[in-house]
Amino acid sequence: GAHAALMLSGFLGMVIAIERAVAVRLRWAFGAPVAAGLGSLALLAGRFEVAAALGTIAALVSVAVHLVVLQRQRAPHTALLLLASCAWLVGNVLFAVGRGPADALPWWFALPVLTIAAERLEMTRLTRRHAVAMPVLVAIVALLLAGAALSSSTTIGGVLFGCALLMLALWFGTFDIARRTLFAKGLPRYMAVCLLTGYAWLAVAGLAWMGVALGCPGRDLALHALGLGFIVSMVMGHAPVILPAVVRVKLLFGPWFYAPLLALHASLLLRVVVGIWEPALRAIGAQLNAVALLLFAITVVLSAIAWGRRKAV
Repeated sequence: GAHAALMLSGFLGMVIAIERAVAVRLRWAFGAPVAAGLGSLALLAGRFEVAAALGTIAALVSVAVHLVVLQRQRAPHTALLLLASCAWLVGNVLFAVGRGPADALPWWFALPVLTIAAERLEMTRLTRRHAVAMPVLVAIVALLLAGAALSSSTTIGGVLFGCALLMLALWFGTFDIARRTLFAKGLPRYMAVCLLTGYAWLAVAGLAWMGVALGCPGRDLALHALGLGFIVSMVMGHAPVILPAVVRVKLLFGPWFYAPLLALHASLLLRVVVGIWEPALRAIGAQLNAVALLLFAITVVLSAIAWGRRKAV
């Protein structure tokens, strides 16, 4: 439970809040990532009540920030970003009142899932959007939130949540511009590979989530196909664009960026597919997941150094 709170609410919540605070250009907006970061430290120290309070504060500030964003730009993607921060708030409030990580988990996952959906929705404005795209997405988001709300009390909640994840993967695969940029070169192709493989894992997560809700084994598959296969793939794909905008550090892109991506997916397959029959391999796969994340961090740092050296020459 602490692991879920740390990774989803603490780490991802902080990263998303930093990006939004930089974009909105309001000093008080940095209260959200600061509170989320302090909450993560409290979790590591075992101070769960303090962590829950700080997480709630972070989410409240995030909601306020997105209300400002929505006021500045009234658009479907900004409304979706507001919904994502509201989901984060609900999850943290549930955690704070002692409902436990299991009840908060769908809401915590809704934060990155809806944030990614909002960012990809914004990108579809660059192309002619099909007439049914928006109505279908609205229905999927409603299904996702209904599933999160019902997950703690009924089996149908988990089924609805998993169904929404599966439908969202199909929506991405149908309407996202990654299908076109896959045939480009360089960074656009890399981003497309990250996105499309992430969408495949999202579909797997949706099926597994429904299965777990109906009593089938596969909880590890459901959680990590979503958390690592989908969300981390999105992070890897967007990092070369978002990091320069947020931390003002440019990266030298090259084929080496594919190495951590390949390591992530290979280790995840070892963990959640091969590991079903061999627990020892599942443990190795989990350790290699961490290695893949570390490799990505090293790749980003070395790419930033390489850019600096090239610019200095």
